[in-house]
Amino acid sequence: MYPEELVAPMRTDLTQVGFNELTTAEEVDNHLKDHKGTTLLVINSVCGCAAGAARPGVKWAVQQTDKKPDNLATVFAGVDKEAVEKAREYTLPYPPSSPSIALFKDGELVHFVERHHIEGRNAEMIGNHLLAVFQEFC
Repeated sequence: MYPEELVAPMRTDLTQVGFNELTTAEEVDNHLKDHKGTTLLVINSVCGCAAGAARPGVKWAVQQTDKKPDNLATVFAGVDKEAVEKAREYTLPYPPSSPSIALFKDGELVHFVERHHIEGRNAEMIGNHLLAVFQEFC
């Protein structure tokens, strides 16, 4: 588990632009189970690819278009253990991956960006990819 002082700025990076932080398994279930509409769920992380590509790319994408998910949510790997485990149940059959980005529509996983799709890419590439995903599903 990472100390809260370390992750606080990384949490704020997403919550300050409208992401709802889900910190318990119950919150994840309450949000995703039988959910209608679209939700973008970011499994946040302390790693460099989260800071350099995932979070900036996600933030840029949601700020660039009106055609975006109805809900923005995040869980934090290495911190909110139960919430992340529950979120990963919803992202099956994909293996655990953080950071990662999941798009749900009417409670069903319709798109997933795994860590290996984030590593080695810049924020602009992640953001443009997400814009295309939003156009297709939102």
